[in-house]
Amino acid sequence: VRIPKGIRPGQAIRLGGQAPGGGDLLLEIEYAAHPRFEVDERNIIHVLAVAPWEAALGATLSVPTLGGPVELKIPPDSEAGRKLRLRGRGLPGTGGAPAGDQIVELEVLAPKAHTDSERDAYRRLRDAFGDDWRRI
Repeated sequence: VRIPKGIRPGQAIRLGGQAPGGGDLLLEIEYAAHPRFEVDERNIIHVLAVAPWEAALGATLSVPTLGGPVELKIPPDSEAGRKLRLRGRGLPGTGGAPAGDQIVELEVLAPKAHTDSERDAYRRLRDAFGDDWRRI
């Protein structure tokens, strides 16, 4: 069976004369779950884990896309939940429709402190930011 480029969940592929009794067989399309990507219409959503210092200071990180990894610039002062758009990196369009985008949602994760020096680094952060670090 040839799967057409850009086919979406809920659409069907008609196989003429392939059903029992010579009728047409309809195959309804569903996407299998993927460990890295989620589909929203033609857009692809990817959650990217970043370290607190990458979110605060900015960074350039490799991000997987359907076409292979790309470098994405994380702006300084980014927060968890921030969404960055990679234009045209989503699902292909059909019938002249443009391709979707890839939306990269930032998830800021604090690494576990396993050593004394890592715990000291967290103490220095605590002391530098104080009790009012949640200020908006």
